[in-house]
Amino acid sequence: MKKVKITVMRTAHYADLIEKYENPVPHACDMREGQTFVANGWKRPQDFCESAWESISAFVMALAHGGEDLYDGWMKNKKSAMISCNDGFRPVSFLLEALEAEAD
Repeated sequence: MKKVKITVMRTAHYADLIEKYENPVPHACDMREGQTFVANGWKRPQDFCESAWESISAFVMALAHGGEDLYDGWMKNKKSAMISCNDGFRPVSFLLEALEAEAD
């Protein structure tokens, strides 16, 4: 099983939707573009958003176990995926890349 690098590529913040529909949230998303994490195989990286992990973990697991060419040629790098969390108010896009390093 391999380690998987997770890079925050883009964050969005829909203030109009938040104002209209969301109740105040004490701890909203704090991901920053360019921030990186490394998943040790299937394990969620420390300090990585639990909600975002639920959105991307299946793809991390596939890449960690040697999966590639997801969705038949969707990505230029066959050992990667671009996945977004499912927060409709603050979506975050993550680039997932399988590393050569073995998971612990």
